[in-house]
Amino acid sequence: MRITLIQQEYKDTKQKTIEHTLRMIKKSKGELVILQELHQNEYFCKSEDTKYFDYAESFEDDVEFWRKVSEEQGIVLVTSLFEKVMDGIYYNTAVVFDKGKIAGKYRKNHIPDDPGFYEKFYFTPGDEIEPIDTSVGRLGVLVCWDQWYPEAARIMALKGAEVLIYPTAIGWLMCPEDRVDELCEKENTPEEKSKMLNAWLSVQRGHAVANGVYVIAVNRVGKEKDQSGVLGGIEFWGNSFIYGPQGEEIYKAGTDEEIIEAEINLKKAAEVRKIWPFFRDRRIENYSCLTKRYC
Repeated sequence: MRITLIQQEYKDTKQKTIEHTLRMIKKSKGELVILQELHQNEYFCKSEDTKYFDYAESFEDDVEFWRKVSEEQGIVLVTSLFEKVMDGIYYNTAVVFDKGKIAGKYRKNHIPDDPGFYEKFYFTPGDEIEPIDTSVGRLGVLVCWDQWYPEAARIMALKGAEVLIYPTAIGWLMCPEDRVDELCEKENTPEEKSKMLNAWLSVQRGHAVANGVYVIAVNRVGKEKDQSGVLGGIEFWGNSFIYGPQGEEIYKAGTDEEIIEAEINLKKAAEVRKIWPFFRDRRIENYSCLTKRYC
């Protein structure tokens, strides 16, 4: 199966960004095309501001727009949209389209609340971890902060997901230009930046090995300023990647915009699980502690 990851930056407005995304999609050759987290707009969770809830008002129209793109291009398309259910209940939702049909959606389960990533202000946690069946295979779609949790990856794999997919928005904090912020300066040394990036890559590579599946993450790039003035903003680090079922690096991008294309073989993953039968040797009778907050 040929897959495409669209790694891009925000283009100042929703319209310009979508137009740019479409140009990249039309240049791609993938049967499965994956977009980054909240790809239509800036990453608005840098601050807490109720005006950004208006972005979710267009959810139904956005779904219809990307459905048509999937149909016109004849692709399976993984999107990441801001969903409104009612006033006060909003989700960070990945909607998957299969050649013009809605194959399913996944609402982000793990919601961060850190400087520059104030997502708990905006998003209700999802309450399901279910793979989505498509014409190219069973996709385990999770979103960004979910990628740090082995439980979510394991559940998807146990339910038959053949590939784990993580639309992502992660990067380094940009320190304010008008004042000294000691915490920001401490967390933005070259050494700390390298540790953060390597931790992000390593934990997901581990999901691939532990579950015998392909793991794909597509991350934003570019610098986005914090309009509230509390922080400098976020420098999204890109580095979108594809890892194989034995943790082999199939592709890793840099920090610029890129159309990433690669071939993966889902039958290979099935053969790896026969050789490394981690699922067989799980001692489920000893794992009840995992359902508790702490043990």
